[in-house]
Amino acid sequence: MSAIFNPSRLVALVAVLAVGVALLGCQDQKKPTGPEKPKAEPGAEEPAPEEPAPEEPAPEEPTPEEPAPEEPAPEEPTPEEPTPEEPTPEEPMPEEPTPEEPTPEEPIPEGPAPEEPAPEEPAPEEPAPEEPAAAEGPEPLSQAELLVTFAEEYNSPDGMCLMDDGSILVSVPNVNDREDPPVILKVTPDNEVQKFFDPPKHPDTGEAYPFGINLGPDGDVYYADLQWFADPENPNYKSRVVRIPMKDGKPGEPEVVVEGMVVANAVIIRDGNLYVSDTTMVPGSKPLVSGVYRIKLDEERPVKLQRPLEKEPHLIATVITHNADVAFGADGLTFDSKGNMYIGNFADGTVHKVEFDEEGNPKDSKPCPIFAKAPFMKSCDGIFCDLETDKIYVADSLANAVQIVDTDDGTVTLLAQDPENDGTGGRLDQPSEVIKRGNKIIAANFDFPVPGGVNTKYETPNTLSVIPLD
Repeated sequence: MSAIFNPSRLVALVAVLAVGVALLGCQDQKKPTGPEKPKAEPGAEEPAPEEPAPEEPAPEEPTPEEPAPEEPAPEEPTPEEPTPEEPTPEEPMPEEPTPEEPTPEEPIPEGPAPEEPAPEEPAPEEPAPEEPAAAEGPEPLSQAELLVTFAEEYNSPDGMCLMDDGSILVSVPNVNDREDPPVILKVTPDNEVQKFFDPPKHPDTGEAYPFGINLGPDGDVYYADLQWFADPENPNYKSRVVRIPMKDGKPGEPEVVVEGMVVANAVIIRDGNLYVSDTTMVPGSKPLVSGVYRIKLDEERPVKLQRPLEKEPHLIATVITHNADVAFGADGLTFDSKGNMYIGNFADGTVHKVEFDEEGNPKDSKPCPIFAKAPFMKSCDGIFCDLETDKIYVADSLANAVQIVDTDDGTVTLLAQDPENDGTGGRLDQPSEVIKRGNKIIAANFDFPVPGGVNTKYETPNTLSVIPLD
């Protein structure tokens, strides 16, 4: 009990209470009215609480005063912290150019460039021309090889005919480069190239364009002078057929046999008659109307055809062409051993047949019916019938191929074909004419691009190809 009521502890307790009151008083001193109230209330002297109150507030006042200055001190570094925070935004500034650098690096056009679209293009280019041969027709029976390479000034070999000694006459209109004059060449049996004849220029156009060529029964040479090339946009009806009289194997002075055609093209002589195709007989007609004229060799020369040509008395057959992209119709001409005439329809890729009665008049020839066609035969340029087999060989210019047509049933067989190329090694390069010498087919590579054809550009070398039949 005495321990509980110990007076010293009581005094200490009172002292603690006094300190607490003093502290409260110190807090109230912060207010302006605070100090006046303690002066008014201490009427009774209480030494115990008053002494500790002033003594303790004095030491305790510095305590709150110290934290006060200490608090602004940490507040000062607080404004100093934004200073380090400023470099933080400064860091993104250098970081921004960093993303700007990758931005140009990402669109690096060099990226797509290394993707090698270039090598991807040649890859499809090579199969592109090869696909038609494999996909659209059977495998070719043979492969074209090189027979002759011409000099560069002979840039468009076209028509051909075989002479009695095995030589080949080749007409070269030079339409790929007209700086070179047109010429008719001779390829000897041992394949030596010789100059044979300089075609005369037309008196009105001042130009010459020898195309289809053939031999007469007396050995004279007949060729088509295709004057359409003088002004393709404006048909001039000045195409003609020229005869070259032969004496002792040498050409004499030329003579005009017939004139007044639009596109004189193929020429063939049979039974005292000259047959010539007019590939664009009625310019602008849709579908295109073309035809074949027959002129007797003993008619007074020159024979002048009358317009309209579709009503000309010498016209014995017409051909209708539906290909609107290429305005070329009746082209190559040939006869089989039975006397039937065949016409190649260039743009439609069809072969038409004309039969004759006992008096030599054509039957059902205006227009003449289609005899042979095939999905893989794209055009019929020059044609040649082997009279020993009655097989017709077709220069398929657009498909860059040579086809065989069986005259018994019109069946078409692919003999040889090449993708687009420059003619190196004798590969086919837009063949325009075919003939047979021995057991080989010889093709002239005209290399004159036509819309829709495998061949798209003229390139050297200028060649004749040979295709073995064995």
